[in-house]
Amino acid sequence: MTTSQPNLTIRLASPRGFCAGVDRAIEIVEKALERYGAPVYVRHEIVHNRFVVDRLAELGAVFVEELEECPEDRPVIFSAHGVPKSVPEEAKRRQMFFLDATCPLVSKVHREAERHHSQGRHVLLIGHEGHPEVVGTLGQLPSGSMTLVETVSDAETIEPPKGAELAFASQTTLSVNDTAEIISILQRRFPDIAAPKQEDICYATTNRQAAVKAAAEDTDLFLIVGASNSSNSNRLVEVALLSGARNSHLIATANDIDWQWLEGVQTVGLSAGASAPEQLVDEVVDALKSRFNISIEEINVAEETTRFKLPRELVL
Repeated sequence: MTTSQPNLTIRLASPRGFCAGVDRAIEIVEKALERYGAPVYVRHEIVHNRFVVDRLAELGAVFVEELEECPEDRPVIFSAHGVPKSVPEEAKRRQMFFLDATCPLVSKVHREAERHHSQGRHVLLIGHEGHPEVVGTLGQLPSGSMTLVETVSDAETIEPPKGAELAFASQTTLSVNDTAEIISILQRRFPDIAAPKQEDICYATTNRQAAVKAAAEDTDLFLIVGASNSSNSNRLVEVALLSGARNSHLIATANDIDWQWLEGVQTVGLSAGASAPEQLVDEVVDALKSRFNISIEEINVAEETTRFKLPRELVL
């Protein structure tokens, strides 16, 4: 141990990093490349993490924004966030071979929205405008069948179609506490609003937020490893600050650490969003080790054993 270095305690929040939906999506791309060879086309980032996307690109995945950029003679994969119904419909029209890597927990929200629509309900969707998951969920129903609710203010002021029976659904990666507040307002304003049969916010989002909350109290600094466009990673930064961390930052890699953040710091919390590989967490720990004598405390709030099946085309 180098005694000239200051001491630092790392509170390592667990669960962290990859969830079952992300594991499945990445495996779909990897197995598609093994089975069909390169290139395999992927519509949008398979998950929101540049490290993951770059590694898959090196293996032969080609990431595009829209289906029209894909040739008709190569497989195309839809990202874990889900896509509007129009996308697979267009792929079928062009007789393309496609694999759907949509997280099954996102697909559950899609099926719920369809069920409510079939029963004549207008759906209030809690989520962030423009996020790929929200775009995909809105695209499951005819235009005008859903209304987006982004904030507490929206929940207080939204005016759904007059006389319509209502239901609500939510993006799977939202803040548990913020969403509960929005739902409470909607249920107060619309007492007969139909709720999901099961919680829409996924187990992984809930567990990662609970772990950060447990680790954050009296933490000088909380680092979240994740991408800037990752909804669940950004929520972890917010949870850390609300749960007692004095400072919190989202970093893509260890290279993003501003060492001025560490001045006078004795305790650092560390977690990762659901799209961030554990390798990136290890690199942050190594970077901290290079400047501090570290001790690690594991803060574990749940054991995750969920696994999702691959598309049958990849297991034949």
